[in-house]
Amino acid sequence: MTQQNPSKPWSCILFDLDGTITDSAPGIIGRLSRTLQAMGRPVPLPAELVAFVGPPILDGFRDVASMTEAEAREALVVYRGLAASEGPQDDARVYPGMIGLVRALHAAGIPLAIATSKSETQALRILEHLDVADCFEVICGSSEDETRSAKADVVEEALRRLREQSIDLTNIVMVGDREHDIIGAAAHGVPVIMVEWGYGSPAESVGAIGVVHSVDQLRTALL
Repeated sequence: MTQQNPSKPWSCILFDLDGTITDSAPGIIGRLSRTLQAMGRPVPLPAELVAFVGPPILDGFRDVASMTEAEAREALVVYRGLAASEGPQDDARVYPGMIGLVRALHAAGIPLAIATSKSETQALRILEHLDVADCFEVICGSSEDETRSAKADVVEEALRRLREQSIDLTNIVMVGDREHDIIGAAAHGVPVIMVEWGYGSPAESVGAIGVVHSVDQLRTALL
């Protein structure tokens, strides 16, 4: 799908959302705390709850909160209920410069797509709130029941929808902030540019074709 040494001009760009375009950790951590309280579970420190941000939320309940599959599913219902009842502004703290970059890429005619482990409904609400939903040809997230939540599955669905629109995927790249983005995209031959301002650690950048430390550097890599 991609060139041997992929580089711009890109035929299409996939973006992660949490930790890449928006700093959604405060909203997610707040809902997680209330969900765990409702489940009668101890609430870890905020620094520990950051581990939930990025991977599928169901995985977080199982792996970080040590819940059984049934408990994790119950917690997911509580969490999704809170997310549905709150405004998208809770998850819409944008990294400075990212909205301008998205609009510049769109204006340059490069097809854009979102591939996020956040629920697709919530991702759409956030992007509409930020007035950039129309910059993306595809907005793909996890399904409400989390049957599509692994990053590889989300990327696969995003690529399927892009192909349906006959969008050129011969030189595609993804922009993300966690190892899940790299692993999920790699499953489909998509290279990843890692942003340093998100929730991942430097060790998670293994396998990325590049790491950028500022939005200006990302702009140079994409435009």
